[in-house]
Amino acid sequence: MVSAVFHDPSGTGVAGTPPAVSVSKPAAATPTPSAKPAVARPSAEPFDWRGLALRVLPPIAGSGLLIGIWALLTMNGGSFPTPAATWTELVKLFSDPFYSNGPNDQGIGWNILFSLERVALGFGLAALIGIPAGFVLGRFSFVNHMISPLISLLRPVSPLAWLPIGLLVFKAANPAAIWTIFICSIWPMVINTAVGVQRVPQDYLNVARVLNLSEWKVMTRILFPAVLPYMLTGVRLSVGTAWLVIVAAEMLTGGVGIGFWLWDEWNNLNVAHILIAIFVIGIVGLLLEQALMLIARRFSFDD
Repeated sequence: MVSAVFHDPSGTGVAGTPPAVSVSKPAAATPTPSAKPAVARPSAEPFDWRGLALRVLPPIAGSGLLIGIWALLTMNGGSFPTPAATWTELVKLFSDPFYSNGPNDQGIGWNILFSLERVALGFGLAALIGIPAGFVLGRFSFVNHMISPLISLLRPVSPLAWLPIGLLVFKAANPAAIWTIFICSIWPMVINTAVGVQRVPQDYLNVARVLNLSEWKVMTRILFPAVLPYMLTGVRLSVGTAWLVIVAAEMLTGGVGIGFWLWDEWNNLNVAHILIAIFVIGIVGLLLEQALMLIARRFSFDD
């Protein structure tokens, strides 16, 4: 058994009484400014080099394959020019594309601009008439049943079949070419716009009827936003068709334009210039289509 003996340090002699323990209070800590937590910066995503390569390399490889086959087929000479000879002529043509030595001798730049002008006029008139007509056809079933057979009858007609009608009516080549572009551009816009209107959910139109909205508000507030993607698809198809047709129309009507320039180079047996015209027509058409695709994505409401 262990006995604990307490000694009184104060000398009072009272045994067993524990000494008083003084507990000192800790000094109040001076407040320190709280450090702001470090904001973790989001780590930058690594650049997708693989995706870039998959987008860039295949077109380059395809173009290289085409040029390689072209070079192999023309390496022994002949009437068909080599890629190097065609490139030399291309540099000469575009070194001064806007020269003018009279109405029948102008640079390739002027010919492209004149063709684009005709396309813009014919295509603009087609959009001005075709898009409202598509809204009317899609909105009113009676008008749709009345006009649809006519569209089905006239749409398959070749665009160049309309050129003699234009020459007969307008008595001039330039308005006849614009008329041909107009008549071939209007059908995709009418049909796509009408289909877009018909696919608007009926619930939207029922709500408009309950709210007693005017026909103008139904068109602008409900139908137009819903139909816009369909309408832009029709516009993109129409401009591709218009650029396709203007080349053939200018071959027949003459004057100034990339189609006439191509046919004139054939009469001069300048095959290198014919190849250049083919590539120029394709590049311009591709740029027009890509521009309209960008606009269509900008106004897309899928997200």
